[in-house]
Amino acid sequence: MADNPMYKRVLLKLSGEALMGNMNFGIEPKMMSRVAREIIEVADMGVEVALVIGGGNIFRGEGLAQSGIDRVTGDHMGMLATVMNSLAMQDALEKLGRQSRVLSAVRINRVCEEYVRRRAIRHLEKGRIVIFAAGTGNPFFTTDTAGCLRAIEIEADVIMKATKVNGVYDSDPAKNPDAKRYTRLTYADVMEQNLGVMDMTAIVMCRDNNLPLRVFNLNEEGALPATMNDSEIGTTVVMEK
Repeated sequence: MADNPMYKRVLLKLSGEALMGNMNFGIEPKMMSRVAREIIEVADMGVEVALVIGGGNIFRGEGLAQSGIDRVTGDHMGMLATVMNSLAMQDALEKLGRQSRVLSAVRINRVCEEYVRRRAIRHLEKGRIVIFAAGTGNPFFTTDTAGCLRAIEIEADVIMKATKVNGVYDSDPAKNPDAKRYTRLTYADVMEQNLGVMDMTAIVMCRDNNLPLRVFNLNEEGALPATMNDSEIGTTVVMEK
């Protein structure tokens, strides 16, 4: 592994579903442990690492709303699900010997720290892995948007979006074996072609703040640390090609 990674500070966006592994619900311990090891491997390169984890493996606010629960209530439940996932990731990281901190947008002082931007940056500068929980703290916003917001606030060099496929394709590779993978896109391409990389609010925030986005396959073991030195892995989305 090269000693000179491309980035100094990154934000990794994980879906809650990524933690399920081969399960249909909840957290698969082996998957959590593998992801934690790869995050630590990135941190050991000297990269400051922050995370935003979704809650879809436990609750998804929009889905709860479709079942009849008030949307705001459902979103609050989803935020709490992200706190649960964040605490589980903190535990996995610290079992492997790496200090981490969970900072929540919703005040739960007995469980984790309240999100304060300067505090988050200070933790990163001290080499701690920072996990941002509870989304933006507001209903109607996805954890993709929360990830972009936090990445911009902490002045990350890039936001890394972990998915089940190796980048962005012109069509669904699970349905079309001839689907073409893009190695590089602009935010204009993503918006014009409606490629569904993230929700539109997140895409616009990244574009307006000139924040690069990398999309890669978390299911490929070792892919996360490899992206720190190999720009050809996955798809990179930037302002201009």
